[in-house]
Amino acid sequence: MSDTSSHPTDSAVLRIVTKAGVKRLDGVIGEHARRMRFSGAAGSVLVVPPLDGAPATALLGLGSEGEHGAAEAALLFGHLPAHLPDGAWRFEPEAGESAPAIDPTLALFAFRAGAYRFERYKTAARSDDEAPTLSVPGADEAMAAELAEAVRLVRDLINTPANDLGPAEIADAARALAERHGAAITVTDGQALREGFPLIHAVGQASERGPRLVDLVWGAEGAPKVTLVGKGVVFDTGGLDIKPASGMLLMKKDMGGAANVLGLAHLVMARRLPVRLRVLIPTVENAISGTAFRPGDVFPSRKGKTVEIGNTDAEGRLILADALALADEEAPDLIVDMATLTGAARVALGPDLPPFFTDDEAFAVELADAAVAAADPLWRLPLWKPYKANLASKIADTNNVTTDGFAGAVTAALFLQGFVEKAATWVHLDVYGWRPKAGALGPVGGEAQGIRALFALIAARYAKDASR
Repeated sequence: MSDTSSHPTDSAVLRIVTKAGVKRLDGVIGEHARRMRFSGAAGSVLVVPPLDGAPATALLGLGSEGEHGAAEAALLFGHLPAHLPDGAWRFEPEAGESAPAIDPTLALFAFRAGAYRFERYKTAARSDDEAPTLSVPGADEAMAAELAEAVRLVRDLINTPANDLGPAEIADAARALAERHGAAITVTDGQALREGFPLIHAVGQASERGPRLVDLVWGAEGAPKVTLVGKGVVFDTGGLDIKPASGMLLMKKDMGGAANVLGLAHLVMARRLPVRLRVLIPTVENAISGTAFRPGDVFPSRKGKTVEIGNTDAEGRLILADALALADEEAPDLIVDMATLTGAARVALGPDLPPFFTDDEAFAVELADAAVAAADPLWRLPLWKPYKANLASKIADTNNVTTDGFAGAVTAALFLQGFVEKAATWVHLDVYGWRPKAGALGPVGGEAQGIRALFALIAARYAKDASR
């Protein structure tokens, strides 16, 4: 998918229009809109064929006036690729104080993201040449392209089935990203993993595809330390606490946290933010065999804290615990962990609104504001300290689950918080990593969540000007 920075005179024209604006359309465009009963509903698209020698025109509906802010309205551009004929299109924004506000860079990003299709396994895949292109005046085309590429990376990884994406392939994806951006990378496995990261090893020991810890480092040593930790469970059977068949159908997406931190890392490195970036990905397959870890087992962690296994299907927090302990050892300025961690988060907020947890009040406000500005929704949930007692174990320092079944997303976050002490700020995002319904930004399938908001926050915090 490509876009053009020039505005050729023979390219077709894209205009945006509200419901009220449709009634004010005149000439052949207005007549065609009325004939086609075009209402201007949010995300609706009408293509007006060439008339009277003029180029083709497309109308993108914005809904009622004031229904969307500049960022939300921009994301509606993601509906266009499915409706526009092939060829070059140029957006012509309206002039005047009453013209609808559109964020041009987000609009161009949305157009690219909306064109995404996962066709790796299609024998007759569509070519990128068989797609429309769009130019948007005022857009930062490099930023839009990098945002779209980061989202594509996340989606491609999540959409790839587990038979083709194991721990080794997760490590390969991180290695390819490191080579592209000149980062250093190490991968720990085998006996070294067993000794240094016993929880990661315990969760992954039942699989023939051995567990790993990916450690990528980029940026100047003296720069502020920003560490990203992503859950990389390539497939989750639930272990001996096995999931029902219906619960396994989407478990190829249980590495969605790893995919999202790699997408965010790409943005940080591509825009060359002045930070010392570290990416830690514990990656395992939670399989079932004679060597599977069991309910009631007790394991040490990297931090030294012992953990009783109350449920083998709560494996993500175990591998994150060891990775967070490693991240915390160098007392970074910021630790961000991302994980497809709990069904409780989906029950509370649904698939489109990931919760985040932090005890840094100023950071929480910054992230909430960045999410609104980027139209990349996030919602803060509390680290309710009294619930921490529910993780108590009679024989170990902590259990990995509670027994009452309440506040699952909160208690999972509290479990993770117990492995972070030295970092100035820690935030945990419990993402779904999946789009269950087709929308403006793409089809059903793997999805990036929170990375645009996090990138904007990191850029604002550590670089007043994130441009090249």
